[in-house]
Amino acid sequence: MIMTRAASLRPLGPGLNVVGPGRCPTIGCMPWHGPDGHRLYYEDTGRGDTVVVMPGWAGSIVELSQLRAALLPGFRVIAVDLPGSGRSQPQPRSYEAGYYHDDARTVLGLLDALGVSVAHLAGFSDGGEIAVLLAGLRPGLALSLFTWGAAGKIEATPDELTSLENVVDQPADGLAPLAAYLVTAHGADGARIMTRSWAQAMRDLVAAGGDISRDRAHLITCPALLVAGTYDPHCPPDLTRELAALIPKGQFLEGPGAGHAVHLSHTAWLAGQLANWLASH
Repeated sequence: MIMTRAASLRPLGPGLNVVGPGRCPTIGCMPWHGPDGHRLYYEDTGRGDTVVVMPGWAGSIVELSQLRAALLPGFRVIAVDLPGSGRSQPQPRSYEAGYYHDDARTVLGLLDALGVSVAHLAGFSDGGEIAVLLAGLRPGLALSLFTWGAAGKIEATPDELTSLENVVDQPADGLAPLAAYLVTAHGADGARIMTRSWAQAMRDLVAAGGDISRDRAHLITCPALLVAGTYDPHCPPDLTRELAALIPKGQFLEGPGAGHAVHLSHTAWLAGQLANWLASH
């Protein structure tokens, strides 16, 4: 499950004009939340019921542009770069085992600042894990939950963690694109700080049992749809189905023929599933 959180990364799009906090009529404005050094980057677009969408580890909301655009005619979409990822600070970020809960609280702070009391929660990989945590930490917030590539638990071998730790200088087979992305986005020294600290955070989580959100899954009161690609090596269908079964109104859906990054390989299919889910909830 470990290589998940970044294996599908793509370079960020071209720079955009920075503006102060507020609403944007179309994708492209850059509001910020929080103090300097810990600013959270988000884009707040459209009108209607609120949908919060979050990308994976070290990823950017740019990756979710097509999904977001598909929702704009009928929804207010708040897209959030997670702390230390995309354009959000700190960069580089040093990760600790409690970062999932830290990030959930940070996103809750943003929603409180925006006056959002209820919302649909959606996310990929780490963003999906944060969405599940948000629904468990504040059940009254979540109108519904939709995730892909998230299973509420970390499972990783020592070799996987070592590969992640050394990915900048000694990328294993298939991880060279990740190494290049991280170095481009954060510089070699910054990328080393991120990957080495993240690997250690994962070791600490695995040593503690690997749980991210499963201990709170029974507290989630909203309907939930958890998606896993057929060939996702990190959050496989069986592991994701386990989490769905722990959520009282949880459902599981397999992305036929997809891997981990369903939003990249099956964009139209996932956009349709998300739109249909939101329309019925």
